[in-house]
Amino acid sequence: MTPRESSIAADVPLRHALDEAETRLLRAQEAGGIGLFSVGIADGILRPTPHFCRLYGMPEAASFPATAFERLVIPADEHLISTADSRRSGEAPRDVEYRIRRPDTGEIRWIARKGEIERDTDGRPLRFNGVARDVTEQRAARDALLEREERYRALFEAIDDGFCIIEFIDGPHGPFGDYVHVEANPGYERHTGISGIVGRRLRDMVGEEADGWAELYGGVLRTGVPIRFERFFVAADRHIEVSASRIEPANRRQVSVLFRDVTARKRAEAALRDSEEQFRVLAQTVPNQVWAARPDGHLHWFNERVYAYAGLDLHAVAGTDPWGRIVHPDDLPAASAAWTRALAAGTAYDTEFRLRRADGAWRWFQVEAAPVRDAGGAITGWVGTNTDIDERRRRAVELERQVAERTADRNALWQLSRDLMLRCTFEGTITAVNPAWTEMLGWRENELLGKSLFDLVHPDDLASTLAGAQELREGTSHARFDNRFRARDGSYRWIMWSTRPSDGMINAVGRDFTAERAQAETLARTEEALRQSQKMEAVGQLTGGLAHDFNNMLAGIVGSLELMQTRLLQGRVGDLERYIGAAQGAAKRAAALTHRLLAFSRRQTLAPRPTNLNRLVESMVELVRRTVGPSVTVETVGAGGLWATLIDPGQLENALLNLCINARDAMPEGGRIVVETANRWLDDRAARERDLDPGQYVALCVSDNGTGMTPDVAARAFDPFFTTKPMGEGTGLGLSMIYGFVRQSGGQVRIYSEVGAGTMVCLYLPRYLGAAEDAEPLPDLAEAGRARAGETVLVVDDEPTVRMLVTEVLEDLGYAAIEAADAAAGLKVLRSDVRIDLLISDVGLPGGMNGRQMVDAARVGRPDLKVLFITGYAENAALNHGHLAPGMQVLTKPFALDTLANRIRGLIEGEDPGRPIDPG
Repeated sequence: MTPRESSIAADVPLRHALDEAETRLLRAQEAGGIGLFSVGIADGILRPTPHFCRLYGMPEAASFPATAFERLVIPADEHLISTADSRRSGEAPRDVEYRIRRPDTGEIRWIARKGEIERDTDGRPLRFNGVARDVTEQRAARDALLEREERYRALFEAIDDGFCIIEFIDGPHGPFGDYVHVEANPGYERHTGISGIVGRRLRDMVGEEADGWAELYGGVLRTGVPIRFERFFVAADRHIEVSASRIEPANRRQVSVLFRDVTARKRAEAALRDSEEQFRVLAQTVPNQVWAARPDGHLHWFNERVYAYAGLDLHAVAGTDPWGRIVHPDDLPAASAAWTRALAAGTAYDTEFRLRRADGAWRWFQVEAAPVRDAGGAITGWVGTNTDIDERRRRAVELERQVAERTADRNALWQLSRDLMLRCTFEGTITAVNPAWTEMLGWRENELLGKSLFDLVHPDDLASTLAGAQELREGTSHARFDNRFRARDGSYRWIMWSTRPSDGMINAVGRDFTAERAQAETLARTEEALRQSQKMEAVGQLTGGLAHDFNNMLAGIVGSLELMQTRLLQGRVGDLERYIGAAQGAAKRAAALTHRLLAFSRRQTLAPRPTNLNRLVESMVELVRRTVGPSVTVETVGAGGLWATLIDPGQLENALLNLCINARDAMPEGGRIVVETANRWLDDRAARERDLDPGQYVALCVSDNGTGMTPDVAARAFDPFFTTKPMGEGTGLGLSMIYGFVRQSGGQVRIYSEVGAGTMVCLYLPRYLGAAEDAEPLPDLAEAGRARAGETVLVVDDEPTVRMLVTEVLEDLGYAAIEAADAAAGLKVLRSDVRIDLLISDVGLPGGMNGRQMVDAARVGRPDLKVLFITGYAENAALNHGHLAPGMQVLTKPFALDTLANRIRGLIEGEDPGRPIDPG
């Protein structure tokens, strides 16, 4: 045998021993739930032991890619286990715990992994060797422990009672001579008034009292016997019940202390003592008779007033029931029966009977008693009082007599009143009516009772009446409520109601004011006519100045057209554009004047809008200049940063024009008018001088340098029908109408005048805190809308020229146009199957049917029909003050072609085009 062979033979037993040791180690590791693995740094191959594979639920194999195991880790823990960085850096991955989902069972398990890097002789990393074991049960136990600790901590912090743990320490004062607070909850501070207790020693806190507390709690620690006592803590102003017990084992030297607030109980006990004393004092001092009874109802105590009233001797009746001696014999059975019922039910006793006075007179008393109960609700006695109500009883009898008389008076009023009287439910069911219903409306009582009140209300007033009934149901009373009621003959009468809810019903009184309402409407129409007359008077003033301007504009239009015709016949077309421009400019100026005049003269009620007076004055100044004539200079002074005001612009324009006309009339030889705006902040004194509330106002002033007025004339300037002009030159209503309009708008008018120096009239209008409305931007010809899908437009107008121009424009813009000369022809097209995307129609059409009536008839079959009305009248007049439905607009003549095109495009794109309803 060679030396090498001898060496090998000698190593065999050693190898067997090593293999056996490794096998035993592996079995021990598997028995302990430990799996081994090794991951190559260079190749990323993981070589596991069989138990490692079983831990992960993987089939047993000699090797796997490391990523095969990493993929089993749940996404939330993936960042913990990757070995890629370790393989790159050669650094050992950290020890971690993470969760995997076993591929064989699908369950989630916790794995703990530890390892280290194995290096070669040069220090280069070769592989990552590690161990893994399943720690799911340990994690669950640890989580459960943490949860229990958290619940304990939450309870410890949340309980209302104070709690602390103290730990005894030895010191200069001997064993158990001091203690430190190791724990305390927030309730401790609330109950003791001591904050920041944890870590503090007893003797650092209380000084001289320390020996007593140490001895008290030290006894608990030494004996293990719990204690309980009450003490008042001055710092917290509370009575505290303290409980202390030893924390086992005793060698921990700890005692738990619980503090429970018993302040409420202590105060209740003190209050009870005070109450009993107060009752005794009160029972003897109150003006009532007071008595007490045992739980069984036996009366055992009376205050002195009972004895004094009845003339009984306290000692003679002691221990007896005196009721039988002093209660009226006729009242005693009922009083005793009621007392028996109260005792049986444990409820309050309340009755009335007569008691005999010492002089033998009988007086009525209200006798009341209530049970006294302990904390458990058991009756411990009764306390009662006797209140003399003899005078009240007599007054009640007198009151009943008066009520009977007043009821008779009310019934007489009910029968005799000429006003309607009514009682009904909130649902409108009539339960009572007076005879006036027959006299006023013709309805008999039996025709109304049980019927619905709402069946008699005019349909137009029904919604407001139902809303009023609902408000009454909610408890609101109406000082006045007006609606129309149907009489038996079918006519309607205006009724002014006063209503009030009572006992779940409606009580109402109604007065017929049909005649008064008619008179009020007549008066309103008269006032409106006067207001309109003022406008028309101002319009009349306009005509002189406008006639000259219109003649000039017409001359420009006619002359330009004649020159165009001449140049066309001559073949000279080079100058045509200049003549066309001149004609268009004159026509547009005339149209602007026409629109301004129509808007100015339009009849309408107040429609206030946020308005900038500077903008309004600038828009009116040209019209004013034309009206007052060339002999009068008109200047405007607009304040910078002018506030807005809430006003009806049309009415204010009318007022401004009338003020300027008045100023012109005061300067027969010519002169100067200044229109000025300003912000005014009126303090208390300035506001009183102008009869206004203090605050912010916008002023519009018109001044002249004319003849001026005397003080007496200026004082009467706002009186209706007062005028200094000759007969036929003025109504005297101009300034009064301006005054009424401004006051209605919340403002004030003031006039300042001096004979020979001129006059200034100022309108003070309340400031509006919002922004003024912007003027609508003018359309841009470059943005005129064109047809996009060959839409079809029907044009209905009795004027061939207008029809031709509109049709030409439509075709130039790419629309298909259909013409009709009257409503009948237009309606025939609209009732056909032809697609109509838009209807353009004049309002005034011949043949008995106007444009609005044609549209109403067409919309029966085409409910979504889009309509553009074109008219030479003002918008309100054209539509007879009607309202435009959705999908309708109005364009007044004359109009720019780009405006027409944009209106057409806007209407067509607003919604799907109207189509006829299929009659099938």
